[in-house]
Amino acid sequence: MTSRISLLAAGLSVGLAGGLAALPVSTPASAAQAPMAPAAGVKMRSVKVTNACLDSVPEPGTTEKVKICYTLIKPAQASKRKKVPLIMHSHGWGGSRTSNPTSFEAFTKAGYGILSFDQRGFGESGGHAHVENPDIEGHDVRALVKLISKLKWVKKDRPGDPRIGAIGGSYGGGYQFLGAFEEIRVKGRQVFDALAPQITWHDLKESLAPSGVVRTEWALALAAAGLPTDALPPEIYKALAEGAATGVWPDGSVPGTEDLDAFFLKNGPKWQISQGRKLTIPVLFGQGMTDTLFSTEQGLRNWRKALTRKARRNSIFVGYNGGHTLPAIYPQGTGVASDPCSKQLGGGNFEQLSIRFFNEQLKHRKAKRKLTGYNRIHLATRDSQCVTSRNAQPTKTFALGTVVAQTGPSGPAVATEVAQGPITVAGSSFLTAEVTSAALEGRTFIGLAVGTTPLDAQLVQNNVLPLREATPVVGLKRKITIPAAAVTVPAGKSLFLIFSPSSETFAGMSSRTPGVITLDNTVLHLPVQAK
Repeated sequence: MTSRISLLAAGLSVGLAGGLAALPVSTPASAAQAPMAPAAGVKMRSVKVTNACLDSVPEPGTTEKVKICYTLIKPAQASKRKKVPLIMHSHGWGGSRTSNPTSFEAFTKAGYGILSFDQRGFGESGGHAHVENPDIEGHDVRALVKLISKLKWVKKDRPGDPRIGAIGGSYGGGYQFLGAFEEIRVKGRQVFDALAPQITWHDLKESLAPSGVVRTEWALALAAAGLPTDALPPEIYKALAEGAATGVWPDGSVPGTEDLDAFFLKNGPKWQISQGRKLTIPVLFGQGMTDTLFSTEQGLRNWRKALTRKARRNSIFVGYNGGHTLPAIYPQGTGVASDPCSKQLGGGNFEQLSIRFFNEQLKHRKAKRKLTGYNRIHLATRDSQCVTSRNAQPTKTFALGTVVAQTGPSGPAVATEVAQGPITVAGSSFLTAEVTSAALEGRTFIGLAVGTTPLDAQLVQNNVLPLREATPVVGLKRKITIPAAAVTVPAGKSLFLIFSPSSETFAGMSSRTPGVITLDNTVLHLPVQAK
């Protein structure tokens, strides 16, 4: 352990909220974590609480079963005669299960049982975290579902098929997609009935290292938050430290380095989709517009690719200002935490919206739906308005001509005017251009911004993505993804596109030597909303 701590010493400067217990997450309505657990089998406020563990598959290369520990909360109204649906819950990376029933009081009062569990490598559970690998954590989730299916007070759709929903954010959103996809793979049908994942990923590698450029602070935070329970396999700590030190995602191509591509290959919806699987169940997405790890675009890709068309008709996408957030100092951004869309759709926060969603999807399937917003994407703007779109795809192009972006460890950001206000943009965006770069590892960081002039333009919702040219190129045609965003630009201000040589989210990942990247025939494709 000492060697691992020394490898990660630089990472401790990221300032994890609450020490090394968990990744820093700021959501308007994130899952509550309780500091104390009631004793096993004790009744509290008319609910029955049971703490226990089950045996799951051994760690790779071993034979000893791994314990997965959980808290089961039976609501007062549940019985063999009056069966109720159950909601599964799990924690974010570096956290542990919520065992205090008061944290789930809104759900139990609404007539739901709860099972909250420690994921492998965290809390009281054993083993190492393999970051939602179907071959390992997939077994853990399926074992818990099997346990739930044997509870006589839980509603069943058929033998072995309990009526279940799922909640949780970040890593606690990852297990939901894993569990739902794994039941399709193993049983050929859905067992989970509805999901409400928050601030989670589509492609884990692309989240941690878009275009192969490591999000330094988040890669180090991931490793550091796993240290207290020695959660990750030893070689993964080494690889994450290598990536943060070298600025390049370790893929095993350099002799003596680890292969993170192989470790993360199956760990998310992207791989499941590549195997021909899609979810047929309703999903209430909650994604952070200001999230600098699992960006809005990650959620939108799950919406577009992980669900069948029928499932989307019964699903809702909510983007709020929050998530895995860090201050945007350079390029300068604005900090905001708000959830106007949950309030507009459900009259409260995301948790209250999720209860109404589960009521319609788990309890009253045949009743006329009262909740609005299905089959739509609802995104919070940086000024806390809610913009609704059918698909949040680009609708309009803007020719920007030639843009010359500075590269190197320091230097000025370049802000190019796109359009004058009033204009509203909400959803996915990208650039097309002919790129020329003379240097090795030329890098610039791109994002949308708003201001009165290029000098005072500030990032929209604090996100940038890298344009990386690993080798010299001349006039190479590129399609470049830029951060999804939602913003209403008022009259008197303009929308800008910022190119910055550096970003603190990608600390130390700038080009090593000064230079420029030139983009000719640049066209910006934006999801402009009708007035």
